[in-house]
Amino acid sequence: MKNRIIISIIFLLLINISYTQNPEKYLGSWLMYFGTHQLNEKLSIHYETQLRNYEVVDNFNQLLPRVGLNYKIDDHSMVTAGYAYIPTQKEIFEGWNDELETENRIWQQFILRNKVGNISIRHRYRLEQRWIKKVDVIQISNNTTISEPTFSYKNRARYMISLKIPFSNNKDFPLFLSIYDEIFLNLSNTPFDQNRLFGALGFQVNKKMNIQAGYLRHRAGSLDLNRLQIAVFLNTGNKIEKKD
Repeated sequence: MKNRIIISIIFLLLINISYTQNPEKYLGSWLMYFGTHQLNEKLSIHYETQLRNYEVVDNFNQLLPRVGLNYKIDDHSMVTAGYAYIPTQKEIFEGWNDELETENRIWQQFILRNKVGNISIRHRYRLEQRWIKKVDVIQISNNTTISEPTFSYKNRARYMISLKIPFSNNKDFPLFLSIYDEIFLNLSNTPFDQNRLFGALGFQVNKKMNIQAGYLRHRAGSLDLNRLQIAVFLNTGNKIEKKD
């Protein structure tokens, strides 16, 4: 009888371990800051930082700092080129350690904006060149492991469509709905990489700042992930008025 109880306890523990090691079972979070600093009528600097966790406020997954230089073509279109350095923890519950995957990324994008009624629509087309370093832990004996880095290069294309829908025709009403869908495609024999579907409630603090909080359904490879997103958007610098 005692042995049956012990076996049952071990079995339940194994089930629980296999459950908790699956990132799909957790509600994670992305905490994000996006900034744009105006340099002159045509040029501005894009800068952002994203902290991504496997759980709501804990369990590190990824840090994504990214910078870029924007060039405004006209009131509806803009091009950007930039760089990002991205450390990623692929294993849940491992946190920040010496076995992180790291990526150096160069990226280019084109943004096209238009309106239908009072709904703002934005199309974003992005290309990425990705240099990825992985650390493989190899066990050579019972008590000895070695870390061996491997390197790869990948190209990826992304397309996002986003909507900003005001709750009122009154321009001073601060609340709006933000929705986007973005697909990621590897330029390889296995093209599908990710898809992100997002909806959020936004609050326009003033003309230069808004805050958004919402839910992201993230399809990453074979995983379906659920994430809370909280984002702050801030424009700084003086907007240059056109001279007649």
